[in-house]
Amino acid sequence: QVQLVESGGGLVQAGGSLRLSCAASGTIFSINVMGWYRQTPGQQRELVAVVSSGGITNYADSVKGRFTISRDNAKNTVYLQMNSLKSEDTAVYFCYATVRVARSSTAEYRYWGQGTQVTVSS
Repeated sequence: QVQLVESGGGLVQAGGSLRLSCAASGTIFSINVMGWYRQTPGQQRELVAVVSSGGITNYADSVKGRFTISRDNAKNTVYLQMNSLKSEDTAVYFCYATVRVARSSTAEYRYWGQGTQVTVSS
């Protein structure tokens, strides 16, 4: 069993910054990809940013240049630094990870956090 716990969401004015954190815990052999998705009412969950264990990143076009994803492999933690926030960034942000849970198998499993609300006021 793996748990992903997000923190750092909140209310911020447009142009401001927030830093999200997500810590993975539980039965973990290794974590491949970690990242962030977001969802607003009536919309599909969309990728915001992901980073592989080797440090390769992928960002949504809408956040490039404003958001930075990073991870601390020793702490099984991923971060999302969000700068120059816009009202359009308002959403529930979900942590995501693909996790190998056993030394005996290379199988990976997908896990989601509970979500943290980010609200950007204009």
